[in-house]
Amino acid sequence: MKAEVISVGTELLLGEILDTNAKYLGSELPALGVDLYYMSKVGDNLERLSEVIDRAWGRSDLVITTGGLGPTEDDLTREAIARVLGEELTVDRELEAALRDFFATRGATMPERNVQQAMLIPSAQSVPNPRGTAPGWWVERDGRIIVAMPGPPVEMERMWKNEIVQRIRAHPKAPKSVLVTRTLKTAGIGEGHVDELVSPLLKGTNPSIGVYARADGVQLRLAAKAETEEDARALIEPVEQEVRQILGAFVWGADDDTMELAIGELMREKGLTLATMESCTGGLLANTVTDVPGSSAYFKGGLVSYATEMKIEWGVGADIIDEHGAVSPETAQAMARVARERLAADIGVGITGVAGPDPQEEKPPGTVHVAVDGGMLQPQVLSYQFAQSREAVKRRAVTTALTLIRRTLLDWPDQG
Repeated sequence: MKAEVISVGTELLLGEILDTNAKYLGSELPALGVDLYYMSKVGDNLERLSEVIDRAWGRSDLVITTGGLGPTEDDLTREAIARVLGEELTVDRELEAALRDFFATRGATMPERNVQQAMLIPSAQSVPNPRGTAPGWWVERDGRIIVAMPGPPVEMERMWKNEIVQRIRAHPKAPKSVLVTRTLKTAGIGEGHVDELVSPLLKGTNPSIGVYARADGVQLRLAAKAETEEDARALIEPVEQEVRQILGAFVWGADDDTMELAIGELMREKGLTLATMESCTGGLLANTVTDVPGSSAYFKGGLVSYATEMKIEWGVGADIIDEHGAVSPETAQAMARVARERLAADIGVGITGVAGPDPQEEKPPGTVHVAVDGGMLQPQVLSYQFAQSREAVKRRAVTTALTLIRRTLLDWPDQG
């Protein structure tokens, strides 16, 4: 079964919102054995929307649209589907009554504009949407399917999980196989090196392996097809174990794991504590670490210091700053030591740098120095220049800090 996803809304084209619906559906379809070949974005224009849907209808078995099912004049998905299929829109009285009841139970009167949300064509069945006023459509004709779902992600995802998935699985043309993927995440190793190490496994087709560079490190995507999800996972498992054996400690997590979660587990396992002192990241590392539930068990606290005077007041030596500058490996290392000592933690982290253009700073934007001080262990310092936006520089600095923290934890001697 070949699928196509169409995201509807001018706001998507203008970059006002991210198209998370397409990303979500792209990750969901493989588990149904459905091959996603095309994705499109189109604005709220009847002619262009009809053109995109008509093209999809002509080349795909399953067309999925999100958005354009609201009550306003620019919600045109229903009208475009009707035009493409040459069918007339009429108001379904039962659906209209359900919509009026939806408003009544909330103590409101339904605006007459919402009546258009009760419209159907002969080939369409309405799909319930208890989280909003926009019912979805399931359209079947000529051996093909159109699924139209609302744009708000909370409505779309609920409709997909509770209504659409089982309809696809029960369809006579439903795929007889499923595609299952497993993502392994690495840190501290480059894309080329990973590719070289696992190259003997890259020739396999089922499972197949892809190597990709991501913001939090290099990832390996293992994918297998089989009649059932269990059979596909059984194909992946021995290959995953071989990859883990080859890459060893470079692998820090899988699928939805985050580096901060992996670090939290190691901190608890080893009974260690952490403290931070940040300059250019403005507390982003502390915020990221504390995104993990239960982080209070190991995170002692964080200091944020943009001003050189505060660094000195908190214990970063004035002589170090005078000799090397506030943005330097030596200052980052001193900040890590101060965080560890001042907040009585086992491990301290220091970050200093220039996140964006600064007339008072001679160093080029994107210059960052990250240090981790484990007391009895040799301090680790990493310096680089990352010429990107302020936000990207700060996020890269946090990712680097998390990687160095993990390396320190792995080097930490076992107790007893």
